Amino acid sequence: MNITTTDLTRAAGIAAAAAGAIFIGVQIGHPHVDIHSIVTTELFVRTTLKLVMASLALAGIAGLYLSQLRRNGLLGLIGYVVLSLGYLSILATTFVSGYVLPSIAGTNPAYVSDVLAASTGGHPAGDIGPLRVVLQLQGFAYLAGGLLLGIALFRARVVARWAAVLLAVGGLVSAALAVMPDAFYRLLAYPNGIAMIGLGISLWRTTVALRQPVAVAR
Repeated sequence: MNITTTDLTRAAGIAAAAAGAIFIGVQIGHPHVDIHSIVTTELFVRTTLKLVMASLALAGIAGLYLSQLRRNGLLGLIGYVVLSLGYLSILATTFVSGYVLPSIAGTNPAYVSDVLAASTGGHPAGDIGPLRVVLQLQGFAYLAGGLLLGIALFRARVVARWAAVLLAVGGLVSAALAVMPDAFYRLLAYPNGIAMIGLGISLWRTTVALRQPVAVAR
């Protein structure tokens, strides 16, 4: 079986759409994250889904950038790299949140509470070490990367432009929601999730269109 670039591009489109759907779905009915809920099975499952989401998103945005390398240009390259760093940091911090913090919640609850506060836009009472810097860089990369890649995709005129706009402005919406209470903070998944679904489906449809036979006039 030969795997073509078209097959890889279609797979990237599916990955992007799936990432957006998971990103939205995992936030529906999301409980408040604190020292008590962090050790529950529900949070473990939701965190695991977030890891899957971030992994799929990395594959999806790679396909979105590489499918139109020249059209996306330098701006697209910068946006792709920065947004990829954002999702890589999401992978790292989500792993810590779901698999490390629950194991120390009983022995060091103050530290766990501080990390959870910082990860949801709050202000930790104590020192959480390098995680504070990682979380700040994560927020910047997620915001700036989405903005730059969204602009590049909009200018390229290949995938759905409305989805590219939503990806770009989604980061700005996220910045506003990040300073609001946890219930509002969860809403940041929606603009970016919808954007990823739209971009993924659009990328998949472009490869389908390329496979359609072209009628030749006789």
